[in-house]
Amino acid sequence: MGEVIHVTKARVVKEPGRGMKTAYLDAFPDTPIPYGIHGGISKFYKAEPEVERPATLDHLVAAVAG
Repeated sequence: MGEVIHVTKARVVKEPGRGMKTAYLDAFPDTPIPYGIHGGISKFYKAEPEVERPATLDHLVAAVAG
């Protein structure tokens, strides 16, 4: 194995409301990343969010798609 180039440190805070959370990355402490549910995910969980937000799954798919 080579040397470690980067380590990401993150924390996720669960908010009131079903599926609502906010992520914070140590590298960008002033840039919260909001997550929630929408569309098919809302239907699957039978939950109506007050505000539709991208799901964590959306973020992962976008990251992998590059």
